[in-house]
Amino acid sequence: MPRIPTVHSKTYVTPRRPFEKERLDQELKLIGEYGLRNKREVWRVKYTLAKIRKAARVLLTLDEKDPKRLFEGNALLRRLKLIGEYGLRNKREVWRVKYSLAKIRKAARVLLTLDEKD
Repeated sequence: MPRIPTVHSKTYVTPRRPFEKERLDQELKLIGEYGLRNKREVWRVKYTLAKIRKAARVLLTLDEKDPKRLFEGNALLRRLKLIGEYGLRNKREVWRVKYSLAKIRKAARVLLTLDEKD
């Protein structure tokens, strides 16, 4: 069988200024707070939120009674809830540390991989 080529879209965008101190500190704080593995996970969330903000700007140009604006606006709010801070807080690693099932986030991640093997 021949291979069918697929085109994958980007899931994150690297920052324009790689060594900006404020951004580096903020990313490190987010990684520690939500138990992310690396900066790429932070960039992925920021990129998806930026795409949602861009779609919201387009919807704001439409009339208030426009059915497309009403329908897609509610869908955007649902997606924001799943992706943003609420979505990061609901990671299983965060819950394991919060309820003292693991002392640190890396230990929680190890416990998760052990649970998945069973």
